[in-house]
Amino acid sequence: MQSVGKRSGSPDPKRHLWVLGLIAPGAALLPSQLVLHTGNPVFWWIGPIIVLVVIPVLDWVVGEDGTNPRDEDYELLSRDRYYRWCTYLFLPIQLIGLVIAAYMWAGHDLAIVDKLGLAVTLGFVSGIGINAAHELGHRVEHMERWLAKVALAQSGYGHFYVEHNKGHHARVATPEDPASARLGESLWEFLPRSVLGGFRSAIAIERDRLHRKGLRWWSRHNNILQAWSMTVVLYGVLIAVFGPRIVPYLLLQAVIGASMLETVNYVEHYGLLRRKRPNGSWDRCSPADSWNSDRLVTNIFLFHLQRHSDHHANPGRRYQTLRSSQEAPQLPAGYATMILLAAVPPLWRHVMDPKVLAHYGGDLSRANIAPRKRKRILAIHGGEAPAT
Repeated sequence: MQSVGKRSGSPDPKRHLWVLGLIAPGAALLPSQLVLHTGNPVFWWIGPIIVLVVIPVLDWVVGEDGTNPRDEDYELLSRDRYYRWCTYLFLPIQLIGLVIAAYMWAGHDLAIVDKLGLAVTLGFVSGIGINAAHELGHRVEHMERWLAKVALAQSGYGHFYVEHNKGHHARVATPEDPASARLGESLWEFLPRSVLGGFRSAIAIERDRLHRKGLRWWSRHNNILQAWSMTVVLYGVLIAVFGPRIVPYLLLQAVIGASMLETVNYVEHYGLLRRKRPNGSWDRCSPADSWNSDRLVTNIFLFHLQRHSDHHANPGRRYQTLRSSQEAPQLPAGYATMILLAAVPPLWRHVMDPKVLAHYGGDLSRANIAPRKRKRILAIHGGEAPAT
């Protein structure tokens, strides 16, 4: 893989920046203190303010990273437990923030609009918590896989643990993958397809795995039931302690968290398609099959999630060892900015469709195109449908 930018003499020049990734769960702890000290209720909405305003601005100001870890430092970085603790600490901060929020939702001191702002903030934290679960869920260590399920409890999206690792990674950048967005497909068309498709896929994958092991669905070894049971316990304890009035806010933050995850999925593979081999099977996933962004601020905030091309080509790499590559198609901005663009389909297509076209050398028949829009898109761009 060809590296991007210069290489530093240090194994990781960003080493001491990774703790800043804990700002995300910390956002759940900040609202009450910020409102208390400033008197400004806008800080109940600190989550979307940070993600959708502050980070895009910082991405633009700070720019790209431009450094990659050296091959000779791979083992050293992989074994360094400092990086693991940066993700481990995400979980207690996240859960403490949820408990504080539940206490506030249950009280009578806040206006409804302020409680909604707090729920949206917790939803953003929940969505980024799924990213922490994503990092932990790829590891072979038993404890880290359990922690991945704990991180998914707040969003109630426990089936992601199965679908992402066994479904998405196997089918990424193909029409069979519900989490790979198709050219011409808007975010609002993609979301229900990905949510429902991912759910069905996870159930089928786990059912087949249990069947191969001679186990029934209602088994303590069922990874999906394990993850969902953590949500049931978490929500059950919170409702028992704080009362049923917190239920709407719990559900709202969970929906927002899952929606954030799926929106990032939309950004990561839009329009990209792996090549097929002569025997009809798909080529191995390469860096060219995922959109890459090397904006430094969002990379720190999301534990290198934007180096998604290397992650799919080498899913065993821990976040601190992921590399940016010139082989990968490049997003024009960081994920935080791209989420804003995705919410406005005409703007998204104006920016991204030409990039998909350029990535395939003008031949959009090589792209993953939404079936209902294939003829129109190929006609507009002068492509031809592939032979069948």
